[in-house]
Amino acid sequence: MSIGVALNASDAANQVDATVVLAREAAEAGLRSAWFGQTFGADSPQLAALVGREVPGLHVGTSAIPVFGRHPLLVSSQAQTAQAATHGRYHLGLALGTKLLTETAFGVPFERPVRRLREFLTALRQLTETGSADFHGELLTATTPIPARVPGAEGGVPLLVAAMGPQALRVSGELADGILPYLAGPRALSEHIVPALTAAAEAAGRPAPRVVALVYGVVTDDVDTVREKAAEQLAFYEQFPSYARAIELSGGQHAIDVAVIGDERVVAAEVQRYRDAGATEVVFSGTDIAGEADRRRTWALLGELAN
Repeated sequence: MSIGVALNASDAANQVDATVVLAREAAEAGLRSAWFGQTFGADSPQLAALVGREVPGLHVGTSAIPVFGRHPLLVSSQAQTAQAATHGRYHLGLALGTKLLTETAFGVPFERPVRRLREFLTALRQLTETGSADFHGELLTATTPIPARVPGAEGGVPLLVAAMGPQALRVSGELADGILPYLAGPRALSEHIVPALTAAAEAAGRPAPRVVALVYGVVTDDVDTVREKAAEQLAFYEQFPSYARAIELSGGQHAIDVAVIGDERVVAAEVQRYRDAGATEVVFSGTDIAGEADRRRTWALLGELAN
């Protein structure tokens, strides 16, 4: 099973250069993939393309681009370009986003998000697989009066969704290649998320979907200090219903309750729990919270587990 890490060098003097350095180190540690979040800073598909070009063999992914404020034609161009640059090692993650960030940043109403996701995926798959689209939905229109194919990106782009709720899981099972759940522990995966996703894929006649579980965690001996610091960082997510529900279904009350913080034995055991719960891949984030030494220690363990 593939094991990867989320990379974030936004505090560096040059984010692109620093990210490439980190990606090389991750690959040397034996990790299989590097993932990049999308905020209002660096463009994650561009960053993924640059990293994938500089670090041959490393798979790169975006986790995840909100469908509000974007259009399938533009996202398809970004994704296909990244796929061509990396020779087939790019994975596109999409997200519903949140009402707070969508309406504050873009000034557009956060309405019918699941319907928008369905239409976005439908049009985007046409574009990435055929280079053309003629889609007219309730919320989106995507047509191609001229070809929209990027040479070198033949074969399409894997489409993943940061889905955890029932409706989003249904759409993802029907139309996407997998999901990117975050702050969803093994219990939530095995009892709720994976069964719903798998059932939707089977009903649609699609292959078994990927489950790329994003896990906040680090190997450290200073567990109490790191947990306190992590709790402050993760509390932000508790205000959003999708994350709050995933945490509750995981058996926790707060986001820190699903974080994986401990020595090598503890972290390795939790990775196995995610595998047993149905995760096809595991991606660790927050590995730098305890400093460089513990980050390298974490990556060394994850590299061993990936091989």
